[in-house]
Amino acid sequence: MRTTLFALLALISLSLNAQMGSAKQVTWKYSSKKIADKTYELQITATISGNYHLYATKAGIEGPVATTFSFSPNPLLNYEGAILERGKRITKLESAWGGNVNFFENTVTFVQKVKTKNNAKTNVNGKVEFMVCNDDMCLPPAEATFKIPIGG
Repeated sequence: MRTTLFALLALISLSLNAQMGSAKQVTWKYSSKKIADKTYELQITATISGNYHLYATKAGIEGPVATTFSFSPNPLLNYEGAILERGKRITKLESAWGGNVNFFENTVTFVQKVKTKNNAKTNVNGKVEFMVCNDDMCLPPAEATFKIPIGG
């Protein structure tokens, strides 16, 4: 009975650790940069630790969780175009997924252009969903919320 209980507790502990795994392997930094009148670039930088890689916004095939951004509605803002990726994008055949996947190692900056409707200060709120893998395993997907001040 004790052995079964110990094994169950160990399994639960490993499971909880794994659930936070992707979040533990990526550090996010958020900023905005004014590039023209009422126009800003949101810069969302991921620093990926160890030998892990972070999937691109277009992972390439079904299976790995692509890095996905969701922005909360804000009546003072208009989002322009798709999110751009600035970093060394790697495309590689991963047999675990059965095809070529797109990912980043070490660091990548995601850029979203946004225009304000007036000169008032506001915030861009949202979340990013992501997943990391290395050559041996993938960690469960994670989410990070953000609040980026702009304008004014």
